[in-house]
Amino acid sequence: MSLRLKFIFYLILIHLLFAGVAVYLLSKNRVWLLAVEAVFIVSLYIGLRLIRHLFNTIELINTGAQFIQDNDFTSRFSEVGQQELDRLVKVYNKMADHLREERIRMQEQNYFLDRVLTASPSGVVTLDFDGRVTTLNLAAERMFQEPAANLIGRKFSELNTPFAGALDDLKPGEARIIPMLGRRRVKCQRSQFLDRGFTRDFILMEELTEELRLVEKTAYEKVIRMMSHEVNNSVGSANSLLHSCLNYSGQLRGEDREDFETALGVVIGRTDHLNAFMRNFADVFRLAPPNLQSCDVGKLIEGVAFLFKAECARRRIDLRFETGDQPCFAQMDRGQMEQVFVNVLKNSIEAIGEDGRITIRAGGQAGKSFIVIEDTGCGISPAAQANLFTPFFSTKGDGQGIGLTLVQEILDGHGFEFSLESQPEEPTRFTIWF
Repeated sequence: MSLRLKFIFYLILIHLLFAGVAVYLLSKNRVWLLAVEAVFIVSLYIGLRLIRHLFNTIELINTGAQFIQDNDFTSRFSEVGQQELDRLVKVYNKMADHLREERIRMQEQNYFLDRVLTASPSGVVTLDFDGRVTTLNLAAERMFQEPAANLIGRKFSELNTPFAGALDDLKPGEARIIPMLGRRRVKCQRSQFLDRGFTRDFILMEELTEELRLVEKTAYEKVIRMMSHEVNNSVGSANSLLHSCLNYSGQLRGEDREDFETALGVVIGRTDHLNAFMRNFADVFRLAPPNLQSCDVGKLIEGVAFLFKAECARRRIDLRFETGDQPCFAQMDRGQMEQVFVNVLKNSIEAIGEDGRITIRAGGQAGKSFIVIEDTGCGISPAAQANLFTPFFSTKGDGQGIGLTLVQEILDGHGFEFSLESQPEEPTRFTIWF
């Protein structure tokens, strides 16, 4: 039974009781009886009116509570002319206006944040209290190379990839540059935020590949330009003096003349080699803009591979083509791309040594055509992978470290994406997307 009914039953009961007593006491005096009964009726009426006004306030509170429970902050109450009730109406309307404005502000902020995260080139991953992925934006999906549906609800340790494993090792507040497949580098930072009084982790991921490449290129370009200038000046002057000295060989005895000419010839040969060495480095950073023309990529790489046919036969390397019957045309500088394929095939042959296989595969994916050069060589160590495409770095004893740097400069000049992947127990793959 509601409180209102209890009050009404109480008033009716008390007034009936008083009416019964009045009838008993005033039964002989009809006039007083009617007067008392009239007073009782008026008192009951006033009591019921007061109860109604009292419970209007309670109903207002209940209705307001129901609006709040239903998240309805657009409904407002009108003032009724009662001081106490109007004060309550004003307080509720002010509170509803504030909550409505706050909700609109939060919705606008959430929408803005959602649009920023969607458009952001930086990856953002949020984790639940157990370390499972709850949300990630499009940039994070691209870095994981997995759709969000395959990642949400899983821990990094369950993904079984080197990149996810490195993210799992991050401590809160720690930032680290993590290498990915190919030449990609990602700066990752793990931070925390409060959710319902408990801390949750999130990870910010920013790809630094292009920025690092440009910084490195600028630094190496300055160093090489300075070194090339000094070496060319020194070598030119030294060779001029050495050639002048050769003119005096006729003044020496026969056996001394031969040793003299041999020694000067060796020195001149080494200075010429040093000059050519520096010129090779300078040429990497002085590449002309590519002269783009339509070219059949399959035929181009087959022509380049033909140059290594005899070498592969001598080393017992099986050179296979899986380019298909459909031509693959792309806009490129034929001469520069020949240099790319020569360097990559040469590296594959040297990585195998003897008795292996090189597979050249062509195909298409996501609207892009690609070429893969795959070899069964010794692979690339993790330490070497971290320094790939870095000038002066080479895993060969007599290497100059400019082969992959030249490849990178040419492919970047064409706007072609590429990657060099080497996993344990798997072939090494160099992929170029056109």
